[in-house]
Amino acid sequence: MSDTGIRLYSTLSKRKEPLVPDDGGHVRIYACGPTVYSRIHIGNARPFVVFSVLKRHLERRGLRTTLVCNITDINDKIYVTAAREGLPSEEVARKYADLYIADTDRLGLGRPTFEPRVTDTLPEIIALIEDLENKGLAYPAYGSVYFRVAAFPAYGCLSGRKLDDLRSDDEPGPGKESPHDFALWKAHKEGEDTSWDSPWGPGRPGWHIECSAMAEATVGMEFEIHGGGLDLTFPHHENEIAQSEGARGRPFAKIWMHNEMLELSGEKMAKSVGNIASLTDVLDEWPRDTIIAYFLTSHYRSKLPFSPDRLEEAAKRVERLRNTLRTIGAAIDAPGEGADQELAAALIDGQQRFLAALDDDFNTPEAWAALDGVARAINQAVDSSSRPSANQLREAKHVLLDLLDVFALANIDSDDAVPAAVTQMVQDRETARAARDFAEADRLRDAVRALGYEIRDSADGPQAVPVG
Repeated sequence: MSDTGIRLYSTLSKRKEPLVPDDGGHVRIYACGPTVYSRIHIGNARPFVVFSVLKRHLERRGLRTTLVCNITDINDKIYVTAAREGLPSEEVARKYADLYIADTDRLGLGRPTFEPRVTDTLPEIIALIEDLENKGLAYPAYGSVYFRVAAFPAYGCLSGRKLDDLRSDDEPGPGKESPHDFALWKAHKEGEDTSWDSPWGPGRPGWHIECSAMAEATVGMEFEIHGGGLDLTFPHHENEIAQSEGARGRPFAKIWMHNEMLELSGEKMAKSVGNIASLTDVLDEWPRDTIIAYFLTSHYRSKLPFSPDRLEEAAKRVERLRNTLRTIGAAIDAPGEGADQELAAALIDGQQRFLAALDDDFNTPEAWAALDGVARAINQAVDSSSRPSANQLREAKHVLLDLLDVFALANIDSDDAVPAAVTQMVQDRETARAARDFAEADRLRDAVRALGYEIRDSADGPQAVPVG
């Protein structure tokens, strides 16, 4: 497949790399998702928005795109939450996985193509560890299995870190050959209420091997884009490379694409720091359109301050575009007769600038500036003494909505429109009911109601309508 003309900055090469799909014109993206031990915060939503919108852009460019966002439902942090909440760890993982899906559904971006869970990938994880052990890259010790870092010469290729500079024993364990080695399988410990059988005894997988196995199971090897937050570069993504490339002997991912962190009061937003705002709380206060604009009016590789002022600024940018659409609607009722050549040129230029910006390392701020330019040209044309014809105004509206749709914002044209995410949930509920998965159907019904809608039957099938 030839070069698409799209360039993305890769953390691995430290430069913009051409995005080259596979021979079938297929782009595969694996973006690390959440560990479900609490509700996600607004910072966790940044990669979800970035890679969901990137998928929309690539599909607009005619590329078949698969987006995988995993759900990590086996992890040390889940045991900590389970002990604090007095619940079984499996129940905690299931509870927060369901809340993660419900919270991100409210963004109206749809779901990733696949959302694999660790609990569904254990056979692949165990097989991958066995392959590493057979190649001398892993060794057992007291029921656990560790990756032998010194046996993988390329270790540090992503982060640029050297073994001599690494802190010793971030992950202590009996029988480790080196403090730099990390766990692939962890022996069952007292107080942990779940474990899985393995050739090395009961236990559970380490964090890093989980993503290696889930990625290979869904998108294979040498896939086009591996994404996630910049904080995952080391050790998580570095260890993924060591595991996958060590086991398979060929590249894991072609482009490593990392988004920067959100900051609150100058610090990285993190649950461990405690300076977080949950996504659901933010969405209770601000419309989903505002949240998407907040993320997309900054470059994904830039630190992003989180504050009411930044959200208010994003809300105003959305409202200006909404007002332009209202202006077009009013002008169509009293149009002119001729064609505005300046507007025609501005529409073509705006579309070209918008797509060129997204092709150049997914530069959403520049793409948004192109949107603003189209809106200004429309407003100026409507305010001129020779107002455009109704046909040209309709074309202008079509262009603006078409560009907004890449950002999943075309629904701002109607204040009364049912959000796309709600409509999708209604459709998914019908699919679940047809499959007699009534538990999933009930979950979707409750999720729709939590967003302020209820499902009613109509001549055209089930529809979502505002409650009350």
